[in-house]
Amino acid sequence: MRLGLIVNPIAGMGGKVGLKGTDDVLQKALNKGAKPLAPTRAEEFLDKLKDNLNEIGIELVTCPGVMGKEEAEAVGVPVETLAMEIGERTSAEDTKLAVRFLVDAQVDLVVFVGGDGTAKDILEAEQRFGKLPVLGVPSGVKMYSGVFAINPADAAEVVLAFARKETEMTEFEVMDADEDAIRNDVFEVKLYGYLEGPFLSNRIQGSKELSPDTSDDKENQTAIAKFVIEEKKPEATWILGPGTTVKRVAELLGVKKTLLGVDIYREGKVILDVDEETILENIKDWCGTWILVSPIGHQGIILGRGNQQISPEIIKRVGRQKLMVLATKGKLENIEGKLLRVDTGNTEVDNMLKGYIKVVTDYREWRLMVIQ
Repeated sequence: MRLGLIVNPIAGMGGKVGLKGTDDVLQKALNKGAKPLAPTRAEEFLDKLKDNLNEIGIELVTCPGVMGKEEAEAVGVPVETLAMEIGERTSAEDTKLAVRFLVDAQVDLVVFVGGDGTAKDILEAEQRFGKLPVLGVPSGVKMYSGVFAINPADAAEVVLAFARKETEMTEFEVMDADEDAIRNDVFEVKLYGYLEGPFLSNRIQGSKELSPDTSDDKENQTAIAKFVIEEKKPEATWILGPGTTVKRVAELLGVKKTLLGVDIYREGKVILDVDEETILENIKDWCGTWILVSPIGHQGIILGRGNQQISPEIIKRVGRQKLMVLATKGKLENIEGKLLRVDTGNTEVDNMLKGYIKVVTDYREWRLMVIQ
């Protein structure tokens, strides 16, 4: 089996710094202190995969430099490097060029490390140069598309199952949100097409689904919000994640909240649309701080998608016992496999979060769910 690898080295750099993506704002992200995430995610994937390369007979074909070769060398995986040139600062055109070279190299599967924008670039390139099965290693900010594995380790498991012919092939939706609109707190997402790829149950995240907008669901959100507010200690600080359910809590408190950003609430005051640094600077009493989040529709991911401002460092300071998950009954019923998931980019923190957790589903009602 010939496995193609494309790494988008800038993917996800806008997450922790609160830019809700990296499209067209890379320099701004760098100015805010953003660090590359994709190379580390690529190395995690390759490290998990490398012990099985010879046993199964997988040959790795990848791009030069930071688009794959450097990550493979860091992990000690032998590679065949494509004869393509990349610029000092890579772009979407480099990703599309890589697809053309991988089609010519006759690889059996393309694994890319990036986000929704990278998936869209690969879709456009395949429409021009030829189709190949595709699998995504998540390293973006949003990742609403269904082509991504839950995390790098799961991506390696999917590749191994594909090599053993133990996967099903399916069409994954490629979706991407308008990042300019999101930065203005407007949710605009578009379906661009489909990429074919291997499916392995509980290893692939699936596409995001919009939350129901029915009167019953809105009443459910209000009931959740009333209960959460009643239980709140007056001196508590809340880190409010994105989403309509968490926003309903702010509305009943009589304060403004961004729909798609992360905000800090304390004693009637709100700091809107914060990044990781702002959270760390403004919260002094971590013992009195809570994190409020709601899972992404269908995917069930509560941390690591669209809320990377709530970083592993912040999660460790707050602690698992003060993580509050809010979800309507309708949203929980539509979650794939009835499991919640995390992908913070830190294995220690992910493992800390896993296990059973109470999810507030109505007024004084909980449901015990598993974080996998």
